[in-house]
Amino acid sequence: MKKWKTLKTEYIHKSPFGHIRKDICEHPNGIVIDDYYVNEYADWVNAVVLTKDNQMVLVEQYRYAGADFFVEVPAGKTEGNETPEEGLLREIREETGFISSKPPILLGEFMVNPAIQNNKVKTYLLLDAYKEFEQALDETEEISVKLVNFEDFAVLVRTNKINTQMFTISAYYMARHYLTEQLK
Repeated sequence: MKKWKTLKTEYIHKSPFGHIRKDICEHPNGIVIDDYYVNEYADWVNAVVLTKDNQMVLVEQYRYAGADFFVEVPAGKTEGNETPEEGLLREIREETGFISSKPPILLGEFMVNPAIQNNKVKTYLLLDAYKEFEQALDETEEISVKLVNFEDFAVLVRTNKINTQMFTISAYYMARHYLTEQLK
C-alpha cells in the first residue's frame, strides 16, 4: 500500500473550536478526489478518575449534537503550552473539583477518527482522587458530577441505563484491563 498524495488544500472554515479543510488528493491508483474534507481539532485528553473507595467520578452534561444528556469521563483539550497531563488535571479539577496526589497513568493514545479527523485522544487513569475544590466551569458549561461504583458502570453501559459516548466506554475498559493486570 502507498499513501495518498495531497495536491491542494483549502480551508473552508476556521474557528477556535476547529478547522474544516477541503483537500484535493490523489489515490495511489491515480484517481483524484476533488473534495476530501478533513476536520482539524486539537488533541484531546480524558481520564477514568477513581476514588479510594472505587467510585468513578463522572460528569453529566447536555450535548447539543446528541440532543440529550450524556454521562462521561472528565475530558477536554490542552490549552497554551500545557502538557497533556497538565491539561488533563486542569480539566478534571475544573469539571469536578477532584484532584489526586498520584500522577495520571497513561493508558493509551489513539486517533479519534482518522478517516476525517486529524486529532488524537490520550486516555489516562487517575487513582485515589478526592474532592478538594468547587467546580470552575466555563460560562457555557453546566456539569453535574456523578459518582458510580467502578464495577457497576459496566452494567449501566451494557443495559443502556445511561447515555454515554465511545471515549468513555473505551477509557473505562482500558482502565478495567489495566487494573485487572495490576492485580495479577
